[in-house]
Amino acid sequence: MINAPYGLLAELTHKCPLHCLYCSNPLALRPREEELGTEDWLRVIREAAELGVLQVHFSGGEPLLRNDLEELIAEADRCELYTNLITSGLGLTERRAKGLVAAGLNSAQLSIQGDNPESTALIADSKRFDKKAEAAGIIRESGLPLNMNVVLHRLNLDRLDAIIDVCDSWGAERLELANTQYYGWGLRNREVLMPSREQLARGEEVYRRRKEELADRMELLWILPDYYERYPKPCMGGWAHSSFTVAPDGMAYPCPVAADIDSLKFPSVRTAALEWIWMESPAFQAFRGTDWMPDPCRSCSRKEIDFGGCRCQAFALTGDAARTDPVCVHSPDHHLISDAVERANSDTPAPEPVFRR
Repeated sequence: MINAPYGLLAELTHKCPLHCLYCSNPLALRPREEELGTEDWLRVIREAAELGVLQVHFSGGEPLLRNDLEELIAEADRCELYTNLITSGLGLTERRAKGLVAAGLNSAQLSIQGDNPESTALIADSKRFDKKAEAAGIIRESGLPLNMNVVLHRLNLDRLDAIIDVCDSWGAERLELANTQYYGWGLRNREVLMPSREQLARGEEVYRRRKEELADRMELLWILPDYYERYPKPCMGGWAHSSFTVAPDGMAYPCPVAADIDSLKFPSVRTAALEWIWMESPAFQAFRGTDWMPDPCRSCSRKEIDFGGCRCQAFALTGDAARTDPVCVHSPDHHLISDAVERANSDTPAPEPVFRR
């Protein structure tokens, strides 16, 4: 039986005022002229509601760059969907925030890259830390809960205490500490970003200490760095199990980073209904369940726990989306991970970072 999807990630645009080293968007970003128009997005939202979706997360790039964002949120609200805005905060004004709330926006997640302008510039090629602080205040004043996110890596893990202090001082109710996942630009910059074991251990100790200290006013979440795990993270509960992504050009994917799997022909919402895409399209069926699995996954007791790991990571590292995720210690390709970890823990100089453009 195929479950109805729980969430839709609506990537409205790839345009963004930041150029983050860890960005998981594809290396080949979709230009503005290829983006879905308003009417197509309105139809997608209605079809998502009919399919059983309960939440829509408006993302990008920077979704605030879309002038029709309020209209899309209003349509989701009419469809009784919970709406969340995932934003850098750059471009958010009091007037815009009031319009978004009036349209029915339920929550906002603000990203930061560090605890000061210099660390923001180091990671995102932008010093607009002041605008992030301003956006945090605008979100709180609008009546929305302030949720925050920071991607952790070698260049900012040693500043974790200061980053948490900033989020606390801005009034964050929830802070997601997301260790870098190496896709897209993140994979391109992996040698720059991957922390050492000791650095990661120090960061996790800070997380545990601050989680207890701030328990009465801010929820802290720690997203595992799977390169340092014995087993891979579950593939979002399994391939095409509970959520899907619609990219700026209308292509539909079982997860936000599946676009790079060129061995599959993904469908477009321009030419196919969401119900068919979710229930019947070959790309969404490709890795559902466990029948597709090769060994060692097929005979492994964990196959319904981690579902063979991440299909996108398997493809990115081996060129074959059906192989066992190399993170797994039982994978025949595990050396691809252990070699990267060894380099991260050596004195090998990191290459020059490549910013997303």
